Amino acid sequence: MAKGIFITGTDTGVGKTVVAAGLVRLLAGQGRRVIGLKPVASGAEPTPQGLRNADALELSAEGAVRVPYALTNPYCFEPAIAPHLAAAEAGVEVPVDKLIGWYEQVSADAEVAVVEGAGGWRVPLHPGGFLSDLPERLGLGVILVVGLRLGCLNHARLTFEAIVRSGRCPFLGWIGNRIDPQFERLDGNLATLADLLGGPPLAVLPRLAEATPETVAGLLGRCERLRRLPSAD
Repeated sequence: MAKGIFITGTDTGVGKTVVAAGLVRLLAGQGRRVIGLKPVASGAEPTPQGLRNADALELSAEGAVRVPYALTNPYCFEPAIAPHLAAAEAGVEVPVDKLIGWYEQVSADAEVAVVEGAGGWRVPLHPGGFLSDLPERLGLGVILVVGLRLGCLNHARLTFEAIVRSGRCPFLGWIGNRIDPQFERLDGNLATLADLLGGPPLAVLPRLAEATPETVAGLLGRCERLRRLPSAD
């Protein structure tokens, strides 16, 4: 079973996929046998091959280990709503034990797996539990993506506390993403986040006209700690 890095965020829409795909590309460029995974996704388009989620497709495309889509993203739902509601509407259960078995299977031929969550850390599963149960049960290292906008301090600290409280997941660090160009007092907020989250950011992503995996991988590659993952966990 591969070592794993779980990418979570302070909320939905903060850039988890941007970071996850960039990290997969960075590790693949180092010659690592890396696989990008999206266990649960809501918001998908019907295709002749079935439902497809754009984030899962992007993660899969960047990996050095390729698997069928159904293994990249085993739980995929069409409506762009909370995953547990989408699963309930589809009459599909998403038990944590099945997610554990899926991860062990899909990561068997990989050296490292980058697993992108859905929404924030404590996203519920249907019929019970949380998506965070997966990294906690497996002991995956966690990177927190902080969407730099008003309110991020509270969301970041609460997420950090939830991650470290269980003692099951190594906290690998946090990445700031400048999603709001009007966000004021950036330097002061970054300094506060460093205090709240136990250290400086692994990276701060600027506003990008096109946040391609190649561009983001280049930015992430400037951080020595990220270049050494997952051995740094």
